[in-house]
Amino acid sequence: MRHNPVVAERDDVDVIVEQWRRERAGMSPEPMAVFGRIYRLARLVGDAQEKVYAGWGISRGEFDVLAALRRAGSPYALAPKALAAGLMLTSGGMTGRLDRLERSGLVRRTPDPTDRRGLRISLTDQGRRVVEESADAGLAVQRRILDALPARDQEHLGDLLRALLAAAGAET
Repeated sequence: MRHNPVVAERDDVDVIVEQWRRERAGMSPEPMAVFGRIYRLARLVGDAQEKVYAGWGISRGEFDVLAALRRAGSPYALAPKALAAGLMLTSGGMTGRLDRLERSGLVRRTPDPTDRRGLRISLTDQGRRVVEESADAGLAVQRRILDALPARDQEHLGDLLRALLAAAGAET
């Protein structure tokens, strides 16, 4: 793992925080510095991954469906309701993604053998190939960015973000 110490002295978020401090002397805008960077980082990395996934003819949302099926393990199949719940999607949002993936030959809908009224969504062989290759390419994007930090800092950052996610979950 290479360490590429790209450290900005100041960034756009610093400017925003300073503007708030100047305009509202009693305000403590420090949380904006953290969450503004988290938001911007997520957007930049997400956009980079979207470009990568486009090389396989899929969007990030479609990748998420394929990845959930692949992570489910053999036979790489889930009920639509379980798939939607795992991805925090409405049934309408899931249906649109499944329609596109099925037209592309990446998933198939089959009757659920344990529930006459139900369906199972499963990866096709082509879908499995696409999700595995695109997952590797997406991870490469993430690795290149994380390589700006030493391994111990990457682990520490992961721990800190886990704690913030837990705190945010407790707030809702």
